[in-house]
Amino acid sequence: MLTSRAAILALVVCVIALTLAYPLREYVAQRAQVAQLQEERERMEDNVAHLEQRAEELSEDEYVEREARTRLHYQYPDETAYIVVRPEAESDPEQDEEPDEPWFTTLWESVLQADDPRGSG
Repeated sequence: MLTSRAAILALVVCVIALTLAYPLREYVAQRAQVAQLQEERERMEDNVAHLEQRAEELSEDEYVEREARTRLHYQYPDETAYIVVRPEAESDPEQDEEPDEPWFTTLWESVLQADDPRGSG
């Protein structure tokens, strides 16, 4: 009699555990989604703050003038602009050389050489 009661008790505990497993799993998944959305919200708020700061900077005439002068090389009509061109840094001459012919020509020649029964070429 004790073993049948133990089996029934075990069966009831398993049914309760299985009944609670799905809602518990959904709860954990929703908590993870809420955490992810909160992180995304924080990133968006940081982005909005940055964009508001940028909009404030762009509303100032001095900032716009400074950016136009530095980035676009704008000057007033009575000014003379000088742009200093620096020599390129010494680089590997093999990288600077461009091939004499396009890549597909080289590929086709390699196919023709592979097809040549004499092996010359």
